[in-house]
Amino acid sequence: QVKFVESGGGLVQPGGSLRLSCAASGFTSDYYHIGWFRQAPGKEREGVSCISRIGFRTNYLDSVKGRFTISKDNAKNIVYLQMTDLKPEDTGVYYCAADRGQSPFTCTLLRYEYWGQGTQVTVSS
Repeated sequence: QVKFVESGGGLVQPGGSLRLSCAASGFTSDYYHIGWFRQAPGKEREGVSCISRIGFRTNYLDSVKGRFTISKDNAKNIVYLQMTDLKPEDTGVYYCAADRGQSPFTCTLLRYEYWGQGTQVTVSS
């Protein structure tokens, strides 16, 4: 079955950087769209960034454009989220997830069926 393991979270000062990794198993990643989502306490889960099956298309939450970059290595089944210039409002649990390569490509929550357990990102001075 499809499994994800997220890593790379932690405590960082405002303006700092982190790289999150999502190691996937049970499928070949070129078959799925992959997304990073986050949830802060008391807030709804939101899409941060998503990447299409073969990596030609990407989506970013407006508030992270220019600061975050999503990428993936299909051969290794690893998806990355490079985060720079982190802000306190970026704090939350970050999850990677997959849909089944449906059209159109989207970063909508309901399309993503397979989820990891999440990794905590805390941005604080």
